[in-house]
Amino acid sequence: MNLKPEPLAFELSSPGRVGVALPKRDVPAVPVPEALLRDELKLPELDELTVVRHFTRLSQKNYSIDTEFYPLGSCTMKYNPKANEAAAALPGWKGSHPLASDRCNQGSIELIWKLQESLKAIGGFEAVSLQPAAGAHGELAGVFMIRAYHLSRGDSRRVKMLIPDSAHGTNPASCTMAGLTTVTIPSDADGGVDMAALKAACDDTVAGIMITNPSTLGLFERNIEAIARIVHEAGGLVYGDGANMNALTGVLRPADVGIDVMHFNLHKTFSTPHGGGGPGVGMVGAGKALAAFLPGPIAGRKGEAYAMEVPERTIGRMKAFYGNFGVLVRAYTYIRMLGAEGLRRVAESAVLNANYLKARLEKAYPVKYPRRCMHEFVAMGNFADGVHTLDIAKRMIDYGFHPPTIYFPLIVPEALMIEPTETESKETLDGFVEAMLKIAEEARTSPELLREAPHATPVGRLDEVAAARCPVLCYRG
Repeated sequence: MNLKPEPLAFELSSPGRVGVALPKRDVPAVPVPEALLRDELKLPELDELTVVRHFTRLSQKNYSIDTEFYPLGSCTMKYNPKANEAAAALPGWKGSHPLASDRCNQGSIELIWKLQESLKAIGGFEAVSLQPAAGAHGELAGVFMIRAYHLSRGDSRRVKMLIPDSAHGTNPASCTMAGLTTVTIPSDADGGVDMAALKAACDDTVAGIMITNPSTLGLFERNIEAIARIVHEAGGLVYGDGANMNALTGVLRPADVGIDVMHFNLHKTFSTPHGGGGPGVGMVGAGKALAAFLPGPIAGRKGEAYAMEVPERTIGRMKAFYGNFGVLVRAYTYIRMLGAEGLRRVAESAVLNANYLKARLEKAYPVKYPRRCMHEFVAMGNFADGVHTLDIAKRMIDYGFHPPTIYFPLIVPEALMIEPTETESKETLDGFVEAMLKIAEEARTSPELLREAPHATPVGRLDEVAAARCPVLCYRG
């Protein structure tokens, strides 16, 4: 492999070379305002072919789900079927205008209503809002709804939210933004919620609990019904972080085990695009206690007509217009293509793939909580000779694999959080296992290989802390 860094566009520049020949001017010349002229901006002088080749080569260096496997635990980068994209690109959807009246947008509102109904059935909820723009945004909406519920009853003492230490990392931030105080509930020796600590924390100041099930450890919370009962008896409500719903679709309805409100991550469960900050949707489902507090508007149906309606005690808007409508089209397409049976198979395959990887890797990479996992599992990358999880992740790049999530959740030392998703074949998983086992052997026999990785990239290992704090955002030749 040629490891010599390729020249950047500025270094390819040749004085006097141009990519576009403009026609002779057929209008009077107008001087450019001096304030718009920048003498210090030295743009490269390049022909068209050089520019095209430069950007094409850059695009070929991109790592994407269409080309390679992401074992990225928790974030879940799985394949988006091209049928979803084709549906979202249909002229009727693409060309609809959010400022048009409900009468003119009947097709769009009907799709929203049908997607809401599908999610109600999947989650067992009374009502669903598609307003929030991301999973964490839906999470924030759920916490706002819980707070609004208690205040509507004149119960202003409830300012405490319980959060297991195996929950998603954004949960405490959502609580703080909603003006609530967080209380961490530790995990027990089995990786579940410590029931004694939960009971001790439940008093008349508890607003509720935010619980991720399956947790970020990739484990199903066996005591979920008891947890919901304890919190409800204390007067609190149960927020379900539905980011890991891809392990449960068609198998378990969260509302049936006591969840009062939950957000769905579309990219994780319903195969919409992920990454780059959006666009996204983090729709929220609610039971009877909280349905009236959902963010609005939501789609309603009267006879054969559809209209956007505002829930009676809504917390308000979370997003302009109908939300990210193109993403809603993708999710609805995915659900309709699979149907109830297909969605259940998705969950079963995600769990099967994760347990297959865990079984093949856990001797080389120990698992802190070794019981059967759900859609993902958390291994540990601690080896002798100063080899750490970060070194394993960097060495994986040399083998052509995107590293998994590392050092999260924080309760697992040297964490390697691995999620294969349901879309990967056994051949792909076997190739990943083979690479991981080779890396484990290298950690014992040639630790310097890992500590200096990656070796097969144009740029070696970066100082990631410095890069985050002092980013270089422009070319400095």
